[in-house]
Amino acid sequence: MKKQVGILTSGGDCPGLNAAIRGVVRAGLGKFNMQFVGFRDGFRGLVHDRTIRLDVKMLSGILTDGGTVLGTSRDKPHRMPIGGKTRNMIDVAVETYHRHHLDVLVCIGGGGTQKNAMRLQNAGLSVVTLPKTIDNDVAGTDTSFGFDTAMSIATEAIDRLHSTAMSHGRIIVVEVMGHRAGWLALGAGLAGGADVILIPEIPYESKIVSDAILRRARAGKTFSIVAVAEGAMSASQARKVGELAGAKEKAADKAERKAVSARLDDFHARHVNHTVELTEKLEKLTQLESRLTILGHLQRGGSPSAMDRVLATRLGTGCAELISREQSGVMVAVRGDGVEPVPLEEVAGHKKLVPPDHPWIKAARQVGTCFGDKI
Repeated sequence: MKKQVGILTSGGDCPGLNAAIRGVVRAGLGKFNMQFVGFRDGFRGLVHDRTIRLDVKMLSGILTDGGTVLGTSRDKPHRMPIGGKTRNMIDVAVETYHRHHLDVLVCIGGGGTQKNAMRLQNAGLSVVTLPKTIDNDVAGTDTSFGFDTAMSIATEAIDRLHSTAMSHGRIIVVEVMGHRAGWLALGAGLAGGADVILIPEIPYESKIVSDAILRRARAGKTFSIVAVAEGAMSASQARKVGELAGAKEKAADKAERKAVSARLDDFHARHVNHTVELTEKLEKLTQLESRLTILGHLQRGGSPSAMDRVLATRLGTGCAELISREQSGVMVAVRGDGVEPVPLEEVAGHKKLVPPDHPWIKAARQVGTCFGDKI
């Protein structure tokens, strides 16, 4: 009897999603005698039972396409806006699962998707996930597809900004995606030869950054490139967040926790403009003309790199193989040259951050890159 498999993509889009869908479905159809149904627009499509047939014809030509043929959203099954209200729709998602007589649901996405998938698993569904994110911050896997393409795009942007920075003798600040993890800014900054790299894991001092830029100027270097993760913080900002997080943990009741959470949300809302403020501060401290470039969603778009196509295909085919063995409640993770299942409990709610002693940081420091934490 053929296994019935559902697939959805959730969270932010990234290059490689179509390659992963293709990998799961082609392996499942051709080798493991499975049938597939796709749900449109993430968990919302599962709740509303919006489906698309996944067959060989549908998969034709999608390997090289960016985005996702299934569509995606950031909706959460336990907190979904329905009719002007936020509702828990997990029971409805369970009904859709059983209506299609599914044996397993494949959820492709980042950290939020892993948590939502585990909620469905706890509701009694069989779930397998794949790790995708341009931030490379999904726990339990060596890497996630989407990261290599985004890093290449950010690196190319830094390469192009070198010439205008040099021509005008400017400081160019480049904001790269990454709220809590600095992998993307670190990798692109290292590959693009950024003079300063600022990431969330290493709080910085503006004075140390400006001093590093001025030392370059005194040495005859007429420009500087500063690669900044969107979630990077100054040392004082990091202390503030740490204090609020500690207060939330020690809160005596729900009302107090809610109040502290509101203060944290307000901080993060205001922090969106921090690269604008940093650029202005560096110009003031150095008296050098400074310009800001925010790469934004440019990093999510376009055709996946060869590496991401290979990685997504490996993960997709590995997923089909695990389903054939009746394994569920796991994420298909990259480990060395192979893929292996990791329990969702070890993934959901965790993030893979940049360790301070990571080889990329060590290499960057050895070539003179400033991280804003030491002279």
